[in-house]
Amino acid sequence: MRTQQEFRTETAARTHSGALAVGLALIGLAGGTALVISTVALGPWALLPGLGLVLVGILALAGLYMQQPNEARILTLFGRYCGSDRREGLRWANPLMLKRKISLRSRNFNAPTLKVNDKRGNPVEISAAVVWRVQDTARAVFEVDDFEVYVRIQAEAAIRHLAAQFAYDEGDDIHSGEITLRAGQDEVAAALVKQLQERFGDAGVEVQDAKITHLAYAPEIAQVMLRRQQAEAIISARKKIVLGAVSMVEEALKGLSERSIVELDDERKAAMVSNLLVVLCSDKETQPIVNTGTLYN
Repeated sequence: MRTQQEFRTETAARTHSGALAVGLALIGLAGGTALVISTVALGPWALLPGLGLVLVGILALAGLYMQQPNEARILTLFGRYCGSDRREGLRWANPLMLKRKISLRSRNFNAPTLKVNDKRGNPVEISAAVVWRVQDTARAVFEVDDFEVYVRIQAEAAIRHLAAQFAYDEGDDIHSGEITLRAGQDEVAAALVKQLQERFGDAGVEVQDAKITHLAYAPEIAQVMLRRQQAEAIISARKKIVLGAVSMVEEALKGLSERSIVELDDERKAAMVSNLLVVLCSDKETQPIVNTGTLYN
């Protein structure tokens, strides 16, 4: 495993303002042309100074390049890295140097939908959007073959690894408060950014943001999990209904007793509680039965 010191890091290139180079080029071309014209009658050797000035002007123009904001140039001379130029505007460098343009702007990568297994082994579909930019131009160019391909492959690997670290949703065997892919979006996003930065660091790439854009159970278990969620919702709703009904029955009995409206023995209280719970907890309309006799008939 290579250490951070073994990686090639970016250094500032020695470049110059292009305006000065343009001025020297114009002077060289104009002066050289005039000198050639004035000495053409003196013989071939007399043309050398003028031709030299013209050559200087051409070389000055050949070293010019225009650099936009958030761009950089990787300068190499005969295979040797000579630095990176991040300064914008019209620039000039040795015309023999190769100047590779590289963008420093933020870029988006929308990962394809991946089918992976979560922490509990359930197949899920997951995708993410990653915002990244080149931070170290030397690493991006010289440490990996193609940093854009590298980012794409490593991002997909990080998303797969992330899905295996968390469960899709809480279950009966999951302790309350455990982070899940569906509920812990902020924590999951932070974990994804951390993994991506660890993987992108070798290529000199900085992760600016990463978010899960698609998350769902795989089609083969989606219907089963949907029924499970529906069952959990029904149980939760029933529990609230029963708790509310018990509270209402308790208040009704307490009110009847305190106001001495009617005296009920334990058996009739139990019957009244049963009837009230049936009315309050039933999911269908109940039909009342009118008792025309006495309370005990």
